[in-house]
Amino acid sequence: MKEKLNFGNLALKTLMSIVGVTILSIGATFLRGGNVGLDPFTAINTGISNKLGLGLGIFQLSVNFVIFLLILWLDRKKIGIGTFVNMIMVGFEIQFFTQIYNQLFPEKITFLVIVADTVIGLLLFTLGSSLYMGPKLGVAPYDAIAPIFSERFKSSYKITRIIQDVLFMAGALAFGGPVGFATIIVAFFTGPLITWWNEHISDPLVEFINHLTRPDTRNKVTVLLSAMGRRTYESVAKTYEATEIMQARLGRYSNSDLKTQQKIARRNLANSKQTYENYLAQYKMIEEELNKRKNQ
Repeated sequence: MKEKLNFGNLALKTLMSIVGVTILSIGATFLRGGNVGLDPFTAINTGISNKLGLGLGIFQLSVNFVIFLLILWLDRKKIGIGTFVNMIMVGFEIQFFTQIYNQLFPEKITFLVIVADTVIGLLLFTLGSSLYMGPKLGVAPYDAIAPIFSERFKSSYKITRIIQDVLFMAGALAFGGPVGFATIIVAFFTGPLITWWNEHISDPLVEFINHLTRPDTRNKVTVLLSAMGRRTYESVAKTYEATEIMQARLGRYSNSDLKTQQKIARRNLANSKQTYENYLAQYKMIEEELNKRKNQ
């Protein structure tokens, strides 16, 4: 069931996309810092921008804009807030984080640095990709090319994406872009990692945002929990007050009074057990409803 976006929902999902793009950019920065290669699109943009003497941010934004116009003509449904977040931020963020990286790690590149940069870079790059695409607010212009062409030519998306990445990788090599074994890994083998991040981080986070911003959830469940909390507080307060009174009067009770109070305490224990079972039933009902909505 498709969730209807409201302002809170859209704002939180946009924030999720922004955070995802930032993490993606940090991951690309580690790959760049270790000289192990960037993703094909960033690699070709880096190579051409270096040849032209332009900053990566400006050049990549310009290329994204050209592809954006193509996507706008072919399939504008692929465009959303996430599209603009990615096309505007990535190049500038990689440029910015690279300056920070060079200041923090000015030492010469060693084998251990290469391994660390590769592992950290790939993990962050795929996590960021998962987070920015998870809310389904649109994809980057580059990421929209393969789905559009695979739909138009009735071809496999996987094959189309591989062809796309290989062509851009060849272009990056031709223009002296940072192509390495990480470029090949990003082009061919990031799918399983992104899928893992989707299942364990992004999809649950999107579901949490949908639930958090659902109007009926905010109103009905909040009222229910508030009422349950109020009744629990009142019950605990009355029990505490009765216990203090009994403690103060305990020495003045006759044997008959003590037996009467014992019967009352036994009855209250039975009632408390029933109250506990009722709250447990309420908890299970709420849990079942949440699981049912999650599977819709």
